[in-house]
Amino acid sequence: MVDAWEATVEAQIRAAVDRGEFDNLPGAGRPLPGRNLPYDEQWWIKSFLEREAIGSDVLLPTPLLLRKRVEQLPDEVRDLPTEAAVRAYAGQLNAQIVAWLRTPTGPRVVVRPVNVDAVVARWRADRRPAHPPTAPTADAPAHRPARRRRRWLPWRRR
Repeated sequence: MVDAWEATVEAQIRAAVDRGEFDNLPGAGRPLPGRNLPYDEQWWIKSFLEREAIGSDVLLPTPLLLRKRVEQLPDEVRDLPTEAAVRAYAGQLNAQIVAWLRTPTGPRVVVRPVNVDAVVARWRADRRPAHPPTAPTADAPAHRPARRRRRWLPWRRR
């Protein structure tokens, strides 16, 4: 039974070669990548992450990933346009943390929800201009509102 199955597969491969389906494949004639490197048991994970341009953070356990996101939160919200967007982003992270706290898996790492008000306060501080406008000096007089001219009327006393 196994011989008949192998013969069928070999016949299909030979037919595909005769049709030219294996001609001009990408990488034809080039050496295999990593040929001279020592064997690595996780070669397929590393090659998948490199091929798909995925960061290695996805391999972290959930509590470590959440903790890393909490540490990076000020940098992630810095470019958000409004306070509501910052609050929504921090709220989503808090929802993920609370969901993990309800059913913790992975290593025992302390992860606490973030203080949304503190995140917003830091976001405001980061958006403040680096050099606030200076107060007028003695050389440059302060802007004074224009005086209202009184209309001269002969019967009116001053």
